[in-house]
Amino acid sequence: MQEFFARMKVLGWGVALAGLVVAAWWWPNRLVNPGQGGESGKFNSLSYTGYRDGESPLTDTFPTAAEVDADFARLAPITRAIRTYAAVEGPFEVPALAQKHGLKVWQGIWLGGDRAKNAVEMARAIDMAHRYPATIERVIVGNEVLLRRDLPVAELIADIDHVRASVKQPVAYADVSDFWDQFPQIAPHVDVVLIHLLPYWEDVPTGIGRAVDVVGQTYAHFEKLFPGKQIAIGETGWPSRGRQRRDAVPGLVNQARFLRGFMALAAAKHFDYNFIEAFDQDWKYENEGIVGANWGIFTADRQVKIPPQGALREDPAWAWHAGFSVLCGVVLWGLGRKAFFSEEKNQKTFVPSPSPAIRNRRLSPYLKWQKFFGSFFQKRTFFLAFILGGALGLAQASTAPVLYDMHVRLAAVVNLGGQALLAGLFMSRLAGAVQPAPQRNAANATRRVLNALRLKRVCWAGLFEDVALLFVWTASVQQVLLVFDPRYREFPVASFAVPLVVTLARAFAGDFRRGTGGREELVLGLVLVGGAVASAVQEGWLNGQSLLWNGCAVVLTVGVWWSLWPGPEGRDGLRSTPSYGVSVGS
Repeated sequence: MQEFFARMKVLGWGVALAGLVVAAWWWPNRLVNPGQGGESGKFNSLSYTGYRDGESPLTDTFPTAAEVDADFARLAPITRAIRTYAAVEGPFEVPALAQKHGLKVWQGIWLGGDRAKNAVEMARAIDMAHRYPATIERVIVGNEVLLRRDLPVAELIADIDHVRASVKQPVAYADVSDFWDQFPQIAPHVDVVLIHLLPYWEDVPTGIGRAVDVVGQTYAHFEKLFPGKQIAIGETGWPSRGRQRRDAVPGLVNQARFLRGFMALAAAKHFDYNFIEAFDQDWKYENEGIVGANWGIFTADRQVKIPPQGALREDPAWAWHAGFSVLCGVVLWGLGRKAFFSEEKNQKTFVPSPSPAIRNRRLSPYLKWQKFFGSFFQKRTFFLAFILGGALGLAQASTAPVLYDMHVRLAAVVNLGGQALLAGLFMSRLAGAVQPAPQRNAANATRRVLNALRLKRVCWAGLFEDVALLFVWTASVQQVLLVFDPRYREFPVASFAVPLVVTLARAFAGDFRRGTGGREELVLGLVLVGGAVASAVQEGWLNGQSLLWNGCAVVLTVGVWWSLWPGPEGRDGLRSTPSYGVSVGS
């Protein structure tokens, strides 16, 4: 009967913890109303590139005419016009398909460093402008050419003049606001000054709270700079996913806030504008990271992301992620349950016990801290199991929506598999099914990886310690990249969620061994801590994602710094070989 009540107590705790996990997923994903939009009606124009999964202009794999036709049927009820970026994209003519659905076209001409391709683009666009005069309402000669430094300004102006002399439609050039300020001499050569106003991407980004106001102020600035010239917004929008820049935070709710706020401003000010963009474009990940692939008002698989009115959730799939987290917690608790049910028979703690010589002495505050957390983790393994389950759920939820190509998918398999392995090994270690290997260090982990790559037989001993150290090594590589090439890189908290939980649990319980580290640990510690400081300074204190990740990077170094501390193992005479939960032979 006593055992029955003990099991019921565990079941009750499990249900309570599962409820906490669900609540932790629900709270940031509860329904939020991001505000009301402008007058009901259509967008003035939407950027359109019709690439689907596996299609990309970088590989010259274009959508089919049937796919574009289906897209236009979906877009016609919500937008008056579309903006294209190139004249040569696939074996069909966009204006012909747009005309079928009553859509106007802002016809783009892609200008780059290849002059021969530029000539083909201009010739094709001029021809279509002649044949579809009622559908093509303006021709855009070049997109951010000066920003990319593809052509000198004089050559760009010559191309603009050539197209302008060849078509009857108004001609525009599109670039970011800074380059219109730097090169105002282009304005006399165009009929429309087409400005990209993207508060997220500015050199000094603007948070969502002021983003719409900044767009309005910048528009007014160019009305004064180019009096009498027609001003239009060539691109404006907000990303639904990606890395934070200063206080500019991508997100679905923030995207909806910007869209609705801008639509209200555009209706009030009668802006001539194009919103970026119709559909998420997975192929942009290669050049612009996750944020580049998430500007659409539809997902890449043509599902609506942002309703025009009403409330929405940051992550509509939160319930699935919560369920996955609970399931992982249950499985992990199953691996560690032996430690709980054996607590009456085995009183060993998670941390090393005092030696007989000092067992009767008063314990230091440090040892009391270790014994408290060690005993807590051993006897209440389901707490750690559900925390680790939540960490795995976070890793899965952050990875699944961004599997844009084979390289990312392979990296996701390795990362999620590694985190799951580490969590499972940790719980098994608590249960005594995995013996600790206190002498393992980064040199051992390196040899294991090299042997695995050489297809040599590897032993299981020390696998837990080696996997944990490999995550620290991977974090140091990520940290270097975030310092020297940060613009399109994410802050990878989710990729290290389980190692962070394991590191904190081991640190609280005093599980790290002293005197086992070497030069590899020193390099890892210096890179992570130095990189964290450099990245935090570089990103600024307004960037919450940066501060969170860099704090996590420092936490991951706890084990390596502890291993570099010379002297006898532990404090107050702790044994050099710890025992975790229940030993293998018990």
